[in-house]
Amino acid sequence: MLSAGKMRGLMRIADEEGRFRMMAIDQRGSLKRMLTKVLNREVEHKDLSLVKRTIVKVLSSYSSATLIDPVYGYPWAIKYFPKEVGLLITSEETGADKGGYKDRERKTRLIEGWDISKTRRLGADAVKLLVYYRGDGTEDIVSHQENLVREVGAECAKYDIPFVLELVSYPFKDDEEADNITFARRKPNIVFDYVEEFSKEEYRVDILKVEFPANLKYCKEFANGAFDGKKREPAYDLSEVKDFCKNVTKLSRVPWVILSAGVDIDEFVENVRLATENGCSGFLGGRAIWQDSVKYYPDIEKVEQHLLTKGVDNFERLYDASKNATPYFEAGSFNGYPEMELDKFGDNWYKDY
Repeated sequence: MLSAGKMRGLMRIADEEGRFRMMAIDQRGSLKRMLTKVLNREVEHKDLSLVKRTIVKVLSSYSSATLIDPVYGYPWAIKYFPKEVGLLITSEETGADKGGYKDRERKTRLIEGWDISKTRRLGADAVKLLVYYRGDGTEDIVSHQENLVREVGAECAKYDIPFVLELVSYPFKDDEEADNITFARRKPNIVFDYVEEFSKEEYRVDILKVEFPANLKYCKEFANGAFDGKKREPAYDLSEVKDFCKNVTKLSRVPWVILSAGVDIDEFVENVRLATENGCSGFLGGRAIWQDSVKYYPDIEKVEQHLLTKGVDNFERLYDASKNATPYFEAGSFNGYPEMELDKFGDNWYKDY
């Protein structure tokens, strides 16, 4: 059973089929780094805002919902959001505080001066929070991250708005690197751990936005350098990877979607295809969709032209890859759209709400 605001919000951010085909343009730190390389100068507030506005203007209509930040994005892009497209607003500050083991672990912090009430007031359909998480990390870091999710979950319940939790792992142990076989082998269990943890009702999460539960560059069928030309020792095969996706579906109490994590479009399309064929309800992709267009900035006309061609093509590929996605109302603990009901439903519902 769902509250009225959460039910309406889920309906708004899904497409007509009940699948999530969402775009993220809430990046700040990563986008700033991209623009720094392009401009070879200090990136200003207006640079970030212009890029975000342009991406929303061209591509938002292709998404079931668009995720943006309130710092550089929303105020400048508001006039370009199609009325039929859902809106998600991010809550976390870009980057993270360091701590824990050798100061390698990460603590998420919320945007200063922003809260869930403001997200609701501006007309958003859902809240997104990104949390860096390793369940095998230092106790105080793990507790901080879990308590932050509880806090945001409680606020989303208070203001009756869907809560989309984005979970991102990272290497911090001595034998781990972002691109090594040790971390690749551990990735499935890291994802299983956080999906199981944050599926608990105490966190009040409505959608889990998670990493692909493997690194396809270390999958036997792609380890010959299929995505980046670099050959790697395989950590698993494709059959195992499919089972990883099925296990995420089994562990998740709520619908889950795949994030792009900065991989290129070819790898993300394959991630989406494998995930949605095994229980995932869609995608919430960012850089994989639009990052190649940023290199044309500050020539806005060229940025738009690239988005209208390559960006649109990327979306079409993702739509095709996600054609077997599980509708949200058939995922997790839901039993189909006819079975979805409001909580406290009855003659006096309007009084109790």
